[in-house]
Amino acid sequence: MNYDFTFGHRKSSVHIEQNIPDLGDILAEMKPERAIIVCDTNTAGLAESVRGGAEAEICVLPAGEGAKNWQSIEKILRMAVSAGLGRDGLFAAVGGGVVSDLCAFAASVYKRGAGLVIVSTTLLGMVDAALGGKTGFDMFDIKNFAGTFYPARNVYMPLAALCTLPPREWRSGLAEIIKTLVIDDSFYTTETRGQLLALKGALTGEGTPRTLIDEAARLIGRSVTVKGRIVENDPEERSGERMLLNLGHTFAHALESAAGLGRLSHGEAVAWGLSRACILGVELGCTPVERSESIRAVLEELGYETGSPHPALADGGAFMRALKDDKKKTGGFFRFVFPARRGACIVTMDNDSLDLIEKTSGLI
Repeated sequence: MNYDFTFGHRKSSVHIEQNIPDLGDILAEMKPERAIIVCDTNTAGLAESVRGGAEAEICVLPAGEGAKNWQSIEKILRMAVSAGLGRDGLFAAVGGGVVSDLCAFAASVYKRGAGLVIVSTTLLGMVDAALGGKTGFDMFDIKNFAGTFYPARNVYMPLAALCTLPPREWRSGLAEIIKTLVIDDSFYTTETRGQLLALKGALTGEGTPRTLIDEAARLIGRSVTVKGRIVENDPEERSGERMLLNLGHTFAHALESAAGLGRLSHGEAVAWGLSRACILGVELGCTPVERSESIRAVLEELGYETGSPHPALADGGAFMRALKDDKKKTGGFFRFVFPARRGACIVTMDNDSLDLIEKTSGLI
C-alpha cells in the first residue's frame, strides 16, 4: 500500500510493505551524495539489513526515551560531519518514534536541511511518529520540548518488523490507533471495533503477532490515511485542525513527565489521557455519555489503565506543573481535545478550570 501526501511545500510518500527496504534501492531513487543510518541498540541488526551493500555509516543510539536528548542529536550531527555529508546528503532513521524524532530533527537542522527517509519499525512509529513531520527531543523534563516540522521524503513501514515486537510495543501503538479512529469517527463501527479487539492477543502475549499482521495492516493504513489528510490541511498546526491529533495528549504528556520520562510508554499514557479526556468532555458537555463509555470500555477490554489517579502518578504537583507547561497552551489558556458527537473537538480552558482538571485526574 502506498500513500502520497503534500505537507506544506514538502512531498511525503508512505510505503506499507511486507519486507525491510534496501538502502541501495532508496539511494538509487533519491541519489544523495552520501548517507548515514541512525538506529538504536534495539534496531542495530535491522539497520545492518537495511544498509545491505550500500556505503553508509551507522550511528547507534541508546534505546529508550532516556536517549531523546541533545546529546543524541549532537552524536548524529558529529557522525554526519565525519561521514562528509553535504546538504544533499541523506539521513535514514531505522527504529521507532524516539529514533525517527531524533534523526528527523538532526536532518532538519543539518546545514539548514538535508534529505530524510524513515524506516519505521514499531507500531507506534508507523501510526504516529514517522508521519507528518513533527520532530524533537525532551528538555527540562518536558516531553518534546524542542522540535521542528520536517516531513520525511519517504516513510517505509515494513510489516515484518512488527513480528519482533513485544506486547508492550503493540499496546503502545494500538492506543494511538484508537485515538486516530476516534477523531475520524470510524472507531464506532462494528467492523473497526472487531479489528481492534482481534489484536488483543498481541497485547497479552497470548497471540502470535505474525497471524495478526493482516488486521494490523488494515488499521495502520486507515490511521495513515486519517493522519495524512489532517496534516495536509494543517501541516504546522496553524489553523487548529492538526490539534485534533492531540486527543488525550495534554493529560498523557503531563503523566509521562510527572511519572518520569520513559517509565510509561507513550501509548500507555495516551490511553489513560484519552480516558481522562472522555470524563472531562462529559463534565463540560462536549462528549456524549454513550461515546465516553464506548471508548473507555474498549480501552479497558484491551487492558489499558483508565482509572484515576494513574498508579504511576505519585506526585500530583509535578503533574499539574507539567500540564501548565504544555506546548499547546497559548495566551495563558489550555487547549484540550475531546471526543465529540462526531469526531473530536478543541476546547479552550482558562486557569479557573484547574480544579476540574485535577478532579478528572484523580488528584482531589
